[in-house]
Amino acid sequence: MTTQFQLTEKSDKDSLSAESISKPGATRQRDVPPLGEPTGASVETQLWSRFGRRREKLPNEAIATQPSVFDDESTLEIYRPPPSYENSHRFDPLARWTWGEERRVVRKIDWKIMIWATIMFFSLDLDRSNISQANTDNFLDDLNLTTNDFNLGNTLFRLSFLSAELPSQLISKRLGPDVWIPMQMTAWSIVAASQFWLSGRGSFLACRFLLGFLQGGFIPDVILYLSYWYTKTELPIRLAFFWISNYLCDIISAFLATGILRMRGVGGHSGWRYLFLIEGCLTLGVGIASFFLMPPGPTQTKTWFRPKGWFDEREEVIIVNRVLRDDPTKSDMHNREGLTVKMIWDALTDWGLWPLYAVGLTHMIPVGPPQTYLTLSLRNLGFNTTEANLLSIPSVVIGIINILGTSFFAEHVNSRVAATVILQLWALPLLIVLYTFDRGTSQWAYFAVVTLITGFPYIHPIQVAWASRNSASVRTRTISASMYNITVQAGAIIYANIYRADDKASSKLHLIECETDVIAL
Repeated sequence: MTTQFQLTEKSDKDSLSAESISKPGATRQRDVPPLGEPTGASVETQLWSRFGRRREKLPNEAIATQPSVFDDESTLEIYRPPPSYENSHRFDPLARWTWGEERRVVRKIDWKIMIWATIMFFSLDLDRSNISQANTDNFLDDLNLTTNDFNLGNTLFRLSFLSAELPSQLISKRLGPDVWIPMQMTAWSIVAASQFWLSGRGSFLACRFLLGFLQGGFIPDVILYLSYWYTKTELPIRLAFFWISNYLCDIISAFLATGILRMRGVGGHSGWRYLFLIEGCLTLGVGIASFFLMPPGPTQTKTWFRPKGWFDEREEVIIVNRVLRDDPTKSDMHNREGLTVKMIWDALTDWGLWPLYAVGLTHMIPVGPPQTYLTLSLRNLGFNTTEANLLSIPSVVIGIINILGTSFFAEHVNSRVAATVILQLWALPLLIVLYTFDRGTSQWAYFAVVTLITGFPYIHPIQVAWASRNSASVRTRTISASMYNITVQAGAIIYANIYRADDKASSKLHLIECETDVIAL
């Protein structure tokens, strides 16, 4: 006999148990709370509500629960989370909540999870990019290094970084990001601080390799972790703010370096040695704190030092069900479940993601060299150490504006491809102008053009979220995050070796950048 359904109006906080679903063959009735109006997006649309009419359509008291495969009995059992899924006890296909509740929960996740993830990323960038500030303090001369030695160090860093991406991600998937990421941070911060004792070419190359190897995998680890908390339309905007920490790091580290590098001569040591030591110790503190500030998942925030947890039962139900309604495949693996060899192979051979990997390989090649050598180029133009560090700030401010604008644009027009092309359209004319410069060009003209180049629209967060969005399972998402970042690091190895020692007296290297820009287009 056909199962009957009866729709009844419910309070916006009613959450019915999945056990009330009638069994096949039985003549029963169940109350099915109404779903919310389909928006084609998530609560993230509130970011656009100030500029359009969507605000009126999504009042706080309206039901926010979006339609999904869980609303059809024929697909409910197919996509029902398995008992091994860590949040299965909070899954309820009949759970309903309002936009007001969802917005409050998302804000809470932003404060508890997203901000700390951003702080961790800030720490990563502090330790991997402070070598740029060290360059302004006679770092190469003090260690008797050439530009080619510096390039080799960057290459070894990138090579070790990308070689560790996939192994790190697999370890993280098995142990849990909440365990592995703090371990990573603690380990690399010790290496970063130990650069205080660099003595020459050998120790420089060894530290760069080890630092890259320990940092590799951090970014895809965090992205997978954030996917447990956010929907596919919320993640790109969050990742834009996540990568803004890079820019903030550039600004703050420039001021830090301005002060710390003045310690040159203290104890008979160079200022760059104190730069590595102090900033490495700062990261060590963040790494230790991360052991206590990264819960395994939405329903696992309670612990001995946090007995009440961060979310009550109602909030946990909302977090779990909104994420699963957006992407039911996020429940197909436990957050501490490792991948088998077959799972890894199946994810690697998902050819639909390889065009994204190709974009990851090429998109930064045109703008990479000017960015890498910005402070060193400013020093060569006659600016002193303090001026070179402070003059790097305008490009950072432009970059922040561009990354936010591009990310919002990509979601607004619902096109990641358009955002990807924007970077190349921005860079190509500027690189052509840079190619026309010669020794007689004003240093301020060079500064203006290079500032605009290095303030390019950074599309990396859009593409990372794109790869995550196109991954049809947790295992694929685990591998795709690593594979995409591997191709990005491979591209970084390419552009780290474009500028060579014999290019100092020539600007012809920019022709290569222009040509690669066309290839990227």
